[in-house]
Amino acid sequence: MTTDLHGPLSAYAARLHATAGDEHHVASPLGAWLLLAVCATTATDGEGAVDELAHALGTDLSSAADAARALLEVPHPLVGAATALWHRAGQGDGGLAAWRAALPTTTDVGVLPDQTGLDTWAREHTLGLIETFPLRVGPEVALALASALATRVSWATPFDVTDARALGAGSPWAGHLRRALRSPSYGHRCHIVSTARAGDVIVHAAAAQTTDGAGLVVLSVAAAPQVPPAEVLAVAYDLGAGAADGVPPAGSRSLFDLPLGAAPLWTVTEERVRTHARDGREERHHAVLPCWSARSDHDLAGPALGFGAATATVATAMGLPVEDFLARQTAVARFDRYGFEAAAVTGMFGRTSLPPEGVARTAELRFGHPYAVVAVATDRRPDGSTGPWHGLPAFSAWVAEPEDVPEA
Repeated sequence: MTTDLHGPLSAYAARLHATAGDEHHVASPLGAWLLLAVCATTATDGEGAVDELAHALGTDLSSAADAARALLEVPHPLVGAATALWHRAGQGDGGLAAWRAALPTTTDVGVLPDQTGLDTWAREHTLGLIETFPLRVGPEVALALASALATRVSWATPFDVTDARALGAGSPWAGHLRRALRSPSYGHRCHIVSTARAGDVIVHAAAAQTTDGAGLVVLSVAAAPQVPPAEVLAVAYDLGAGAADGVPPAGSRSLFDLPLGAAPLWTVTEERVRTHARDGREERHHAVLPCWSARSDHDLAGPALGFGAATATVATAMGLPVEDFLARQTAVARFDRYGFEAAAVTGMFGRTSLPPEGVARTAELRFGHPYAVVAVATDRRPDGSTGPWHGLPAFSAWVAEPEDVPEA
């Protein structure tokens, strides 16, 4: 699965990060791609948006849909993933049954919630890291799709702490930070890697505590300051393909091939030691990194990101007269001495035109004198039939002594 998705996801990540520019930000290209892949399950031959959606996904729609099902139906112990499809009551019901069978079995399907319901969904599926849904629902929204990814892990081996001046005399952060993180002598991996895209880069990999054999590795990659961020991100994605296997990246450089002394990204020193290393030449690496956190909101409306095509594909499948769309992602992350946490919610709305203006009357009903109350049971079965409790008044009352609303 990782090998199959690596190319399409790397290409999609490049486009998504390009919309954020060079400023500090966090995103989940996988979260956005996964939502598009769920939409791919609706596609049928002849739809005008199919080719555009496949281009955005970087693979054929059948393969993308299969990948989405595999990721969602075989959950990762450390990375929670969820998707949902909601529709306005009374709209889109005709196409829903056929599509439901093709959707991942874990995808929530139902009537469009109000804003509180959308916010609750975002909060419950991101470990509470994201409090609000990235879009605001209105009367023109006919359908909504969402994906959520979240993780909160502890490092298998926590960082040590060092003076921030260890970030280097040329670091713009060394002057205003007091302390930084230093990789411990074991449990973390560090490399200097020669790459075609960004020249020599430095790489640090911290592994999370595993659960049932599943883990998470957070890879940090830095290049020379003049290398564009897009190139460094691309290299990080390339190196990430092998990070899970724990093998040194292709292009890793021996410290004995580098000159002693300070370079822009590292300092190499040498000392006499007792060692069992083959040929008596032992290589040791340490990394110094800052703690960091980020929160970002991304507009995903650009045509290269595929959400216009996804909206059209879903609207066609459900028979909805959708006229335009909104798509956004909210992402958060924190990296510190003891662990890493991150979450992203990607939301997509398909909107119809508002109905024509008319006249509405509103009645406010006032229960200002004694009145009756009956509590009636409902008992509907999955097959559409009703059970013996259906319609029975379980409780009844006559309210003649009202009480004030408690202060609490």
